[in-house]
Amino acid sequence: MQLKPEHMAAALKKELLPVYFLSGDEPLQLGEIADAVRAAARKAGYDTREVLSVDSAFSWSELSEAAGSLSIFADKKIIDLRLSTGTPGLDGAKALIAYCERPPEDTLLLITAAKVASASLKTRWFQALDKAGCVIQVWPLEGQDLLRWLQQRMQARGLQAEPEGLKVLASRIEGNLLAAAQEIEKLYVLYGAGHLSQQQIFDVVADSSRFDVFKLMDSVLAAKVGRILKILSGLKAEGVAAPVVLWALTREARVLIKIKRALASGQNRAVVFKNNQIWDKRQQLVSDALIRLSELDLNKILTLSAKADRQIKGREQGEPWETLLAACLIFARP
Repeated sequence: MQLKPEHMAAALKKELLPVYFLSGDEPLQLGEIADAVRAAARKAGYDTREVLSVDSAFSWSELSEAAGSLSIFADKKIIDLRLSTGTPGLDGAKALIAYCERPPEDTLLLITAAKVASASLKTRWFQALDKAGCVIQVWPLEGQDLLRWLQQRMQARGLQAEPEGLKVLASRIEGNLLAAAQEIEKLYVLYGAGHLSQQQIFDVVADSSRFDVFKLMDSVLAAKVGRILKILSGLKAEGVAAPVVLWALTREARVLIKIKRALASGQNRAVVFKNNQIWDKRQQLVSDALIRLSELDLNKILTLSAKADRQIKGREQGEPWETLLAACLIFARP
């Protein structure tokens, strides 16, 4: 059966199906729906998960092997199959059709894929997935759908906004839901739960400052010390709140740690970057930072970030901007 993304939460509460196929080119929605499926499966006792990333070295026999193998630790298992494109190819189509004809008991197959072309909707493999389980296609949000999503996202964070404030946010993020989620997180960090005025939203999300936090993150990844000093001084002088910079630094460090561990476990680099929303323009910056920084360096950054957080809250003496600078300079360490 085919479902809309907004109906998925209710469907998961009713029952778990043996197969879920999620596709689309909007990464935040796609990732969060997949997370919801995995969480519901874990709650139902699916304690083992096997991740299969389909790349040039992948053999579709791995799917049948994963379906046929029994876990010594648990009876129920999730097969997390990740397609980098919107089609499984000829061999993949045959493997998926065969799987759907006789889905193994106590196994949940979760497939995430890129946007599926309209021609694929009539193929045997797509129809097999539709018949065996649940198919969800994720589309970029626009107009009233985008405003509704922003309102729901803010309410989940305990924030309320005027309609005009939501429009300011929508115009700033231009349909990029990942950017929207980050902006909402910044609003929560700065103001906490409660009602936000249009001016408060404008002050945080309007791209009016010469140097913004995202440019600072690009500079720390590129190890440009001079530019880091210039941007950080500019942010402080323009009255940008220290918690916003702190949030961006800790997020970047945690993402790099997550990527390092995934790559160390043998996962495909392109798939890992996609799963962590590292798109084309930033891939080289992130790759250089991964080579330059050890996990020990990244944990030092998180330790300094915790210190800056205490200083911002008045729980520890010292200047938080100096601590933030020290964290930035570890990022840029040669």
